[in-house]
Amino acid sequence: MDINLLVNLTSKAWSLKILSLLDGGVPGRQAPLIAASGASRSAFAASLEHLIRIGLLERNPGHGHPLRPEFRLTQKGIAAAAIARRIVEIVPDDNAFAVIRRSWAVPILAVTERPARFSAIKTGLGSITDRALSQSLGALEQQAWVRRDIDVSQRTPFPIYHAINEGRQISRAISLAV
Repeated sequence: MDINLLVNLTSKAWSLKILSLLDGGVPGRQAPLIAASGASRSAFAASLEHLIRIGLLERNPGHGHPLRPEFRLTQKGIAAAAIARRIVEIVPDDNAFAVIRRSWAVPILAVTERPARFSAIKTGLGSITDRALSQSLGALEQQAWVRRDIDVSQRTPFPIYHAINEGRQISRAISLAV
């Protein structure tokens, strides 16, 4: 998966869960998806609209009532849904999933499979701010998905970060296209 698509995909809280549910066979209608995801209607609607806008979902033409449309994965969405399902299966716990729903958590895990400096992570993610990166790294450290070590091999020591435990599993599940 491309890092830009991953950043865009995870910018809405419930996008990964919706894709995962569709990949798992949940019918592509709003009521079953909302019930299975546990999302509020407004948050779900925003994520669903976002997935349509980025080309991972589409309305199923000719199916469903106009007020209760059915949605299906696009070709691009099928691959993204498989990745989303692998990620969601790694973190079935609701508290852990709350961390995954944060905008930058999954992209940070994706770029920290190998140890990386703060500046390298920021460069790899493009549009992330220093504050957002710092807060997200802190949340991932607290969850024990990222470890911060101090590299003292240079004259000036500096921190390096790398994914560990479930964070490493998530990073491997994404398999970024280099």
